[in-house]
Amino acid sequence: MSAISSSRTSAEIASQPTVWRQAAASLPRQAGALPKRGERVAVVGCGTSWFMAQSYAVLRETGGHGETDAFAASEFPAGRRYDRILAITRSGTTTEVLDLLHRLKGTVATGAVTADPDTPVMRAADAVAVLDFADEESVVQTRFATANLALLRAHLESEDALPPDVLPLEAAIRDAERAVDVTLDGVVLGAEQFTFLGTGWTCGLALEAALKMREAAGAWTEAYPAMEYRHGPISITGPGRVAWAFGRLPEGLADDVDRVGGALVADSTGTAGSLDPLADLVRAQRLAVACAEARGYDPDRPRNLTRSVVLQDGRA
Repeated sequence: MSAISSSRTSAEIASQPTVWRQAAASLPRQAGALPKRGERVAVVGCGTSWFMAQSYAVLRETGGHGETDAFAASEFPAGRRYDRILAITRSGTTTEVLDLLHRLKGTVATGAVTADPDTPVMRAADAVAVLDFADEESVVQTRFATANLALLRAHLESEDALPPDVLPLEAAIRDAERAVDVTLDGVVLGAEQFTFLGTGWTCGLALEAALKMREAAGAWTEAYPAMEYRHGPISITGPGRVAWAFGRLPEGLADDVDRVGGALVADSTGTAGSLDPLADLVRAQRLAVACAEARGYDPDRPRNLTRSVVLQDGRA
């Protein structure tokens, strides 16, 4: 059973359906910062923002909007040519993102998506989409990350560039309204280890789900492309351990998890009655909070983390 949490993080998680609608409604005033059809684009970020960049890059390219790569801001390949760089930064102060934007200033068009309009990214990028209504008090990112992907998904949808197997955003929002209330399975809540799996654009969601579990709950979590799971990672699965898949399951994977005694969560398969993968991430966020509280941790104040990583003299 899932307990009712009074944490700030839980309230922010529950607000996501409303925030996603706000993000979609804000598209007309944000579009100037977003990639144009046919542009060759690199999307950069750090941590959660990097994982959202990965999901968007696959959505955009497979939807026919343009060639798209995603990089951790610190690993952007110097000298590679793009038509536009899009940076994702909740705080607008992340050192690696700002350094990259300053370095590229005047050489390529740059855009950014941020939650705070009173930060240096407003000057570092040529154009900025501001999702201030999605900002969070919590250190752990939840609704800004998904609102950012909702905005980018709405933009692709408006330009008829969603991949054919991806639902309209409004369907994802309705699924998220279910996801904020559905009871979390006791087997999952009591598991000792979690492996998150994704395919295509949902690989970024799997990476993000694992990060939330580590950040909030200090949990033992891993994440892989679903087809890679059988190439080694399945060895960690067994009784008391969970494999959680975002998107369609590869053929035979459910049987493989059952064979080794693991518990499979696969509720975003694209079949009738299943959740949109972005809405399924909401459930994973709730799981992270529930596990944190069960272990005596404060999900609003995770260990060793701050809202933004700002480096001074080469050190955080």
